[in-house]
Amino acid sequence: MPTYLVMMRRSITASFFLLLVAGALSARAQVVPSAFDRGLSITAGGEASGFQPDYAGFGIPEESTNRLYGLGAFVDMKLTPWIQFEAEGRWLRFNQLDGIYEDNYLIGPRLPIYRLRYRRITPYAKVLVGFGKMNFENHVGWGRYTALAYGGGLDIKMTKRINVRLPDFEYQQWPRWAEANGVPTTNLWPYGFSAGVSYRVFGRR
Repeated sequence: MPTYLVMMRRSITASFFLLLVAGALSARAQVVPSAFDRGLSITAGGEASGFQPDYAGFGIPEESTNRLYGLGAFVDMKLTPWIQFEAEGRWLRFNQLDGIYEDNYLIGPRLPIYRLRYRRITPYAKVLVGFGKMNFENHVGWGRYTALAYGGGLDIKMTKRINVRLPDFEYQQWPRWAEANGVPTTNLWPYGFSAGVSYRVFGRR
């Protein structure tokens, strides 16, 4: 099966799974006290991304001539205006250099910056942790590594339930990323932008 079809199938499957999780959480949330319920909301969405993988082969971290492009899915959970979390999966499979690609699976706190809100636009910051997957050049193997992501972006409210995320920036850190292959290296620092659309499946604004 062509790579892009495999990627799309995985993205759709992951999005469906995240929506099921969101639905289960929303059903459970209906039993919480009404004072808490007014602040709880769950939003799920999809995005397209472009990233500099910071790897061009031979086990050496360096800027690649090819930026990777791909699709992703995310779920945002707001417990209160100041307590929010985000989970995301991203599959960067297009425009590969010698078969090199990266995937991300991350979760962590997300903080809207209400003081900088302008009309329907709300900036936010986030710090996520999880793991990244690297497929090495010419398909000689792959590795899974701890990943940290520092980022932020803008949420643009289009309707009561639909938001546009444009842009979303992440600067990632993969500490000791090649240790599993016995190659001592410095950190890997992938970075990139994403844009997407989300739908609030439960809760109020």
